[in-house]
Amino acid sequence: MRSNAVCPPAGHHGEGDGVLRYPAGEAQCLLRGDQARLPQAGTEVPPRQEPQRGRTGKNVVHQLGVSLEDLYNGITRKLALQKNVICAKCEGYGGKRGAVEKCPVCKGRGMQVIVQQIGPGMVQQIQTVCPECKGQGERINPKDRCDNCNGCKVVREKKIIEVHVDKGMKDGQKIVFHGEGDQEPDLEPGDVIIVLDQKDHSVFQRRGHDLITKMRIQLSEALCGFRKTIETLDNRVLVISSRPGEVIKHGDLKCIYNEGMPVYKSPMDKGSLIIQFLVQFPEHYWLPREKLSLLEALLPPREDVMITDEMDQVDLEDFDPSEQTYRNSGGEAYEEDEEGPRTGVQCQTS
Repeated sequence: MRSNAVCPPAGHHGEGDGVLRYPAGEAQCLLRGDQARLPQAGTEVPPRQEPQRGRTGKNVVHQLGVSLEDLYNGITRKLALQKNVICAKCEGYGGKRGAVEKCPVCKGRGMQVIVQQIGPGMVQQIQTVCPECKGQGERINPKDRCDNCNGCKVVREKKIIEVHVDKGMKDGQKIVFHGEGDQEPDLEPGDVIIVLDQKDHSVFQRRGHDLITKMRIQLSEALCGFRKTIETLDNRVLVISSRPGEVIKHGDLKCIYNEGMPVYKSPMDKGSLIIQFLVQFPEHYWLPREKLSLLEALLPPREDVMITDEMDQVDLEDFDPSEQTYRNSGGEAYEEDEEGPRTGVQCQTS
């Protein structure tokens, strides 16, 4: 029975399978043994013409670790790079003038395309790197090769570059050295790209042009006033204090203008230094019970709460989130009431 299957046009690949299919007419020629119009299995065919790429070499990317102080004050670092440069002895020819010849195996393409028959009317193309020239498309007789680069046309060289980190630069910012990448014959060298990698700081965190830090103060300082010092990233010491009668609450945010990070390319302008205050309360039973009344007399009065006999007296206990006492088998923190929706439980610390 003759097959009426319809195949894609000649030279078209089946979607995603890498198989070259031919129209039914050419498949019939193959079935009849007339293969003059089809590539023979095991023979080489010219590869498809790829769009011409830009004649520029690859870029080289390096990370440079910097501290927050480096980004605040600016710094210059020397970086040693290993790069390929055109061999000065053979001027990038790899050997004597005229010794370079086109590879006879791949015809200078650097790739081989082998056609294999995988079934009636079906052939498959396999593209591999030419083993003779190793993808170069040309070869040099070993006796004519340059003894400096051994026919590679380039040699490895150490290059020292100076990286100027300006004030106000940011984590991840790129510094580009144009044309300092690896050199190759007939190609413009690529760029060397330095990417800044900021290390974590023990005191400050950066957010844009602002610096954020946390400061712990005692309860007495929060209520009665304090005086503290802060060492800046350029080794200056700032003295800060609270105003008389001002109460600092736990988590309060204060700022000092023009003491943040310098603005890139405008280092005289700076962001703010933001301080988050963490109030430390005394430990349990730090004050004898007989003196509690004296302290209470100095503090704002308590809120009066009316208690009746119908109310239940309960005890407050310390809560440990790591305990599994209140977790059910499904991992939920609290079981849902069958008669109503789930409600959250909030704990308030005094």
